Amino acid sequence: MTGMYDLHTHSILSDGEMLPIELIRRMSVLGYSTVAITDHVDTSNAVPVVETLEQVRTSARLFGVRLLCGVEITHVPPAQIAGLARKAKKAGADIVVVHGETPVEPVAPGTNRAACSCRDVDVLAHPGLITIDDARLAAKNGIALELTSRGGHNRTNGHVARIAGGAGCQLVIDSDAHAPGDLLDRRAKIIVARGAGLTEKECRKVISLNIDQFLIS
Repeated sequence: MTGMYDLHTHSILSDGEMLPIELIRRMSVLGYSTVAITDHVDTSNAVPVVETLEQVRTSARLFGVRLLCGVEITHVPPAQIAGLARKAKKAGADIVVVHGETPVEPVAPGTNRAACSCRDVDVLAHPGLITIDDARLAAKNGIALELTSRGGHNRTNGHVARIAGGAGCQLVIDSDAHAPGDLLDRRAKIIVARGAGLTEKECRKVISLNIDQFLIS
């Protein structure tokens, strides 16, 4: 499926401000066709978060949005990331995001490497000063690197875009939305991409990513 997407958002199931369906409704009005709700999880709550989001699929469809029920594995020891990603997928998660080594939070060193090594992971969010070796692992395993609009996390967008280009790694543009004011319209997504150094052609390619093809790659 093509069209406007956001693969990284949060609801009241973790630290977001909106009910899942309010988030979906607002995204629908902005023109999104695919939205992933990826609330923060660790070993204590991954399965119930996925099971709760499953109950919103029909409501999302009635608003014209394809809901991807997902998780963002957050501040989990690197050695546990692969097992938790596998557990989330087994519970029915459509997408697994890992909270990368952003420069503004004390994420454990090795998180980026653990995520990029795991084929059950789909997106490495705000990966900070990711290395070219980790990006090549991500490319090999079909994992996208995120360009984000979220304050602080977005400080390294230019580096992420450059490293992804050098490694042949897929980029995605996400909001990491927690509140209504975080949501991006199409123009805002373009600004994030261009601000990270993407050309107009590269920007169009990333924004029009076929999510179905990406998720099965």
